[in-house]
Amino acid sequence: MPQVQLKIAASRISGFREAVRIQESFVTKAEKRVLRWLAERMPERVNSDHLTGLGAVAMFLVGASYASTRFTPYGLLLACFFLAVNWFGDSLDGTLARYRSRQRPRYGFYVDKMIDCFGVTALFAGMGASGHLQPLIAVWLLVAYLLLSSEIFLATYSLAEFKMSYFQFGPTELRMLLCAGNLYVFFHPAVRPFGLPLTLFDFGALIGAGGMVAIAIVSFVRHTRILYDAERLP
Repeated sequence: MPQVQLKIAASRISGFREAVRIQESFVTKAEKRVLRWLAERMPERVNSDHLTGLGAVAMFLVGASYASTRFTPYGLLLACFFLAVNWFGDSLDGTLARYRSRQRPRYGFYVDKMIDCFGVTALFAGMGASGHLQPLIAVWLLVAYLLLSSEIFLATYSLAEFKMSYFQFGPTELRMLLCAGNLYVFFHPAVRPFGLPLTLFDFGALIGAGGMVAIAIVSFVRHTRILYDAERLP
């Protein structure tokens, strides 16, 4: 990018205000203590970018692990391992930056959220290829995720409020839920919830997708009212 364009871009973001992070999930307090403990002991040569990269690679490997379950059920266990690695990198990068006073809120938010979108796309693609989740349901789940993500990102820009959890569930709880489902399907591969012609992952994905769409709609209505009142025309 030419130098003039870089200066123009810098001037546009000079008045940036960091959004308030709202995270009220089941494990938030315990998770913050663990992440702080890890940050205090992280070698100096490891920085937040390294952790972000680790989390990104791990999520793609989660998708690959799910895809491998078409050939071996042990892919489910491998997916649990890489979900744990993803949590380590994705959750610790921001904590480490804050602990070392090396925050880059605009860069961190943008890069982290784009990586999340690419990573989740790889995750659902792998699940759709696994045979445990119907491809059409995987697409519907991805659409619902991206719809909710769009609402969250726009609210972050418009309201300076970054909501990271709903109904006490955040990214960490979702990883734990996925691992629990992996373990259950590993030992009970033929389970059909309530006798429906659906796998456990099909059933969970439909509920999850419906929930994300509902949250996106409710949040859209709520935030629209807030912004309308804040910018009411005379």
